[in-house]
Amino acid sequence: MTSPEPTHAGRYPAGSLAFPHRGLLGLAGVAPHELLFLLDEAEQWVELNRQPQKRADRLAGLTIINAFFENSTRTLLSFEIAGKRLGADVVNMHAAQSSVKKGETLIDTAMTINAMRADAIVIRHGSSGAVRLIADKVDCPVLNAGDGQHEHPTQGLLDALTIRTAFRNRIGSDFNGLVVTICGDILHSRVARSNIHCLTTLGAEVRVCAPPALMPVGIEQMKVTPYHDFDKALAGADVVMMLRLQQERMEGSFIPSPREYRHLYGLTLERLAKAKPDALVMHPGPMNRGVEIDSNVADLADRSMITRQVEMGVAMRMACLEVLTRKARGVEGWS
Repeated sequence: MTSPEPTHAGRYPAGSLAFPHRGLLGLAGVAPHELLFLLDEAEQWVELNRQPQKRADRLAGLTIINAFFENSTRTLLSFEIAGKRLGADVVNMHAAQSSVKKGETLIDTAMTINAMRADAIVIRHGSSGAVRLIADKVDCPVLNAGDGQHEHPTQGLLDALTIRTAFRNRIGSDFNGLVVTICGDILHSRVARSNIHCLTTLGAEVRVCAPPALMPVGIEQMKVTPYHDFDKALAGADVVMMLRLQQERMEGSFIPSPREYRHLYGLTLERLAKAKPDALVMHPGPMNRGVEIDSNVADLADRSMITRQVEMGVAMRMACLEVLTRKARGVEGWS
């Protein structure tokens, strides 16, 4: 089969071949040109969201269901704003108000939602694999807003977009030469997994740092370098991404105490000095100030990207919703 003619200076092929996936369940196995395509698509929405009039009607007449079986504030709000700024009708379904609490199975819920003919479904669930289970039962695109310890793909994408916009004059489109250190609860973090898949695919060097009990076995197979010494992991880093301790996913004692954890793995100003002088500070939120990150680091005016990550999140989710509904909207080249 002949390869399609690439567009956009050879970065990715035209039409639906630029992103041929029906939904967005994870970033594992997504090709570099597909990631670059989504990053480029998101940039137009960054600009729109900075204007007084923030609404576009690309998705007018479409219905998006945000089915959140796990509590969330920022992710749900981000997807809701993204859908509404695109002109879609957005319906939020909270698990506490759903029949799942009354014993209805996940498959029954999926089939019920499907019968309502939603045009896209955004799903957050506490169990790994639950989103794929639903995606296999519905007819419309499904976006994973986080499932168990598996993935959180739009978080990985928005973090890559944050890095690219901050380092636009320093890095190429493929992130080659960039050193990213991710520190914290790697074991339980779907954010870490999606970031690892995304950033290594784009060419970055990724280091992961955690106490031994919070480091997944065989993490090296994900093309990252593991560290237990945070100071060594920080040396020469361009980006420092901190993760919170996910106590709700822990059974038993993984760390001696929050105070001991901060001493060994907390990001302080003194510790940040071991990274590059202009290293960015990132955190997907919510933060545990004074544990994994000090307030005077989280609030650094020129280097903390934490609020920019939130901004980029709306733009990236707008891009994903717009791209994944192109076939249903009959956009040329997306049959």
